[in-house]
Amino acid sequence: MSPLLFTPLSIGPVEVPNRIAIAPMCQYSAHDGCAEDWHLQHWMNLAMSGAGLVTIEATAVERRARITHGCVGLYDDATERAMKRGLDAARAVALPGTKFAIQLSHAGRKSSSRRPWENGRALEAHEDAWQTVSASAIPFSDGWHTPEALDEAGIERILAAYAETAKRAERLGIEVIELHMTHGYLVHQFLSPISNTRTDKWGGSYENRARFGMEVAKAVKAAVGPHTAVGARITGSDWVEGGLTIDDAVRYASDLKALGLHFACVSSGGLDPKARINVGPGYQVPFASEVKRRSGIVTRAVGLIVTGKQAEEILQAGDADQIALGRAILDNPRWGWHAADELGLDFPRPPQYDRARPKVWPGAALAREA
Repeated sequence: MSPLLFTPLSIGPVEVPNRIAIAPMCQYSAHDGCAEDWHLQHWMNLAMSGAGLVTIEATAVERRARITHGCVGLYDDATERAMKRGLDAARAVALPGTKFAIQLSHAGRKSSSRRPWENGRALEAHEDAWQTVSASAIPFSDGWHTPEALDEAGIERILAAYAETAKRAERLGIEVIELHMTHGYLVHQFLSPISNTRTDKWGGSYENRARFGMEVAKAVKAAVGPHTAVGARITGSDWVEGGLTIDDAVRYASDLKALGLHFACVSSGGLDPKARINVGPGYQVPFASEVKRRSGIVTRAVGLIVTGKQAEEILQAGDADQIALGRAILDNPRWGWHAADELGLDFPRPPQYDRARPKVWPGAALAREA
């Protein structure tokens, strides 16, 4: 009997060949929204990792939605052509059954910033900064741009941008669309009472604060066909007094499920730099477990999950349906192969790399011991 990690999973209309998902990881290496050669090799590596679902990085739905000047977008023909080039290369080397996903995002008040290795702070005027937007005119932190509170026209423009980007993604053959609704970006900014102090229909009560995210979900669902799976990455906690809690996450996931979304990936934090997060192995898994148990939606766990055995234990305990990996994949692009070895499964490799399989290369065991 195969380990649960290597059994298929149905995510709405899409079946993935195993429970390993690659989380979207920004590379900050695009040129004016267009994926470059870095993405070509990066996505090809991800496609060979052994993950059944490969999510390319957070993708801006309009130019001003980018976090940095280096962020990938999918909002015009040039960005679509660039993404197609990288995806075509990735599909050419992908392991059998691999599906591709995209995360659609708007950075809101956290946009117009420098790349992480350039200190990640807000851009100065001479660095081609742009006006940021949010639910309310509250900066992310000291020294950050004061965002413009979106009016009705601005909200409608962004909803239309989500729909248009979803159509472009579907045209590129992407099978799964994930909506970025956490980590302090725009949808999260509307949902959390810390960043949303509005008194109109977009603020105040939970229903009003959740309205923007629900409208994003409706717009994307209406834009794509029934063969495309749509889900969301949501927050399990703001980790700040007065912020969102796991009860909010369960309610939000349930509301998204009622709209027809197919999965929830449960992360946390990112809204307020004052948050104090208790980081440790699998530290966000309890959030995923609660969302799965209480909402019934297909649930993905993420957060310091680093070994095949750890991932398998999470699945066997019923805490999640799927495991998302981020930095573990950056550290080890062959994570899926090695997890299969760890769990006693003979997992397929590309034929060009087959001679590194443990049963034909004695060095594999030595390398794992090291």
